[in-house]
Amino acid sequence: MENNQPQNLKKNIIAIGRLLWEKNLVTGLNGNISLRVDNGTIALTGHETCLGLLQESDILHMRLDGEVLDKGNVSSEKLLHTEIYKNFPEAAAVIHTHTTYTSAYFLRNKSLTPQIFESKMYLGNIQSVEQNSPAVTDIAPVIEALKSNNIAVLRNHGVVAKGRGLFDCFLLIQALEEAVTIDAISRLYPQDIKVETRLGSRSKASSGTKKYKLFSQEQIDQIVKVVNDDQQMKELGSKTKMTMDLAVQMEETGATYRFTFKDGRITDVGNQSDAEFLITAPESVWRAVFKREIDPFVATTQKKMNLKGDFAKISRWYAPCSRIFELWGTIPVE
Repeated sequence: MENNQPQNLKKNIIAIGRLLWEKNLVTGLNGNISLRVDNGTIALTGHETCLGLLQESDILHMRLDGEVLDKGNVSSEKLLHTEIYKNFPEAAAVIHTHTTYTSAYFLRNKSLTPQIFESKMYLGNIQSVEQNSPAVTDIAPVIEALKSNNIAVLRNHGVVAKGRGLFDCFLLIQALEEAVTIDAISRLYPQDIKVETRLGSRSKASSGTKKYKLFSQEQIDQIVKVVNDDQQMKELGSKTKMTMDLAVQMEETGATYRFTFKDGRITDVGNQSDAEFLITAPESVWRAVFKREIDPFVATTQKKMNLKGDFAKISRWYAPCSRIFELWGTIPVE
């Protein structure tokens, strides 16, 4: 995370503005950048400033209630920035840009499912939010979109990303621009292979089925049953020889369950956290995962969840792990 001490804060914003400019992620006078100073104050770029040529005087301090503390005019997107900080206490930075290829793609499409593995794991499925004004005035759907993903597309407008630092936001914006560029270029080539857009059946749990208490023994028992009874999981586990210990833990309570896998089959469940792989997250994130609002791989790369273990090693079991996460979503939680 960037050093957000007062003497470095403006320098960090200037540096990321230039990086966005050099990578063609902003043009002209579009885009705005902010950093959290403290719980009630942010630093935000001014109105009609060029992000590639920022001066320290172009960056103004303002309170989250809208009061501008420095002389000058802050960005017209001040409401977008302040509402994101109010709704996401963990957010330390916000970047809003009008990226070219992303904006063009979402003029014709409402969502994007990246095909490249890195983009898929870093971005997940991107949904767009309809916008009907030059500056964002309808904040509620933007906030809702940012609950499940750290980047949101504003149709007819641009993108906005939040993160623990400016570089986190930059990487998300760059990754999305690359993903839509790859999608556009791929359409220029003749197709001679069948493109798979998903791993398999993603049937949702019936609203009439029993709901389980999150992280209860009853829910864990149901997970074991569903995973071990799934034919697709049997095939994937056998093919990839998925053999490991994977533990899941809820941050607030410390409740932990360790699953022992042998060729993709769960052979044992315990309460120890000393597993080869340990995933920890707050209750709100786990609930979103089980409701299939957040993909666990995406949540890990966006730092909503913490993965302890060799990411490169678990990545070789991407297919069976993805199937497991799909199956989790068939078990409704209270």
